[in-house]
Amino acid sequence: MTRTKRFLIASSAALVVLAVVGFAGYWFLIRSDAPPPVDLAAAVSTLGGTVATTVPDGPAADTTVPPPTTTVPPPTTTVPPPTTRAAGDSDPAADASAGSGETWAIDAAAGSFVGYRVEEELVSIGATTAVGRTPLLTGSLELAGTTLAAVQIDADLRGLESDDSRRDRALRRQALEIDTFPTAGFALTQPVELGVEPAEGAAFSGTATGDLTLHGVTREVEVPLEGQLVEGAIVVVGSIPIEFADYDIDPPTSFGLLSVDSSGIMEFQLVFRPA
Repeated sequence: MTRTKRFLIASSAALVVLAVVGFAGYWFLIRSDAPPPVDLAAAVSTLGGTVATTVPDGPAADTTVPPPTTTVPPPTTTVPPPTTRAAGDSDPAADASAGSGETWAIDAAAGSFVGYRVEEELVSIGATTAVGRTPLLTGSLELAGTTLAAVQIDADLRGLESDDSRRDRALRRQALEIDTFPTAGFALTQPVELGVEPAEGAAFSGTATGDLTLHGVTREVEVPLEGQLVEGAIVVVGSIPIEFADYDIDPPTSFGLLSVDSSGIMEFQLVFRPA
């Protein structure tokens, strides 16, 4: 074998080794299997719709001017009888104008979930994003015209699943201590003005102020949210940062875990249908 052939073979082998090492570095250190953050367009697409970027316009105004009316109706001479409603009785007209909110319940089988997103560093992998989600949800929201009047969401954290069952088992005894605090919840404490009455295809957004209960600790939070009515369902997504210390949560420890951030993201994707 000539020197040139040996050089070419050695060079080819070196290139193969570099390619394998580069792919392994990408696969184990850079590539992430974590689901992407919540997104309204992605959530809406699961129900077969497309996200609305603007609120649909109303019907076009009729610009045709009707001809003037020349017939003058005769004066009305009938005087309505006086109202004899007793003091303290309700006014039916006022009651009708006040109206009542419409209640929507979570459809847990339509892709609803609540979860976490935390940056961590593992011995064998390096930096990665841990994502866990639970679909075990109950709750409802109440709409009154353009106002989000009430929200109550309860999550069963025993349904949290990530890409590693060892992490899931650890959270039952550490950090979230799910065996001791199996549920988390959110309750709206102030009405949210959405600026638009949800209608098919109409998108809306707002900030929900309420009480978040996590790890047995309740704190007031402000949650930016986006939503859209599609296929007869209201889809809502949002996320907020969570400082673990605010909820008396100690970061978990394990043999293969080098470090965990002191904060994370709580995110949610909720699908509501008329109750």
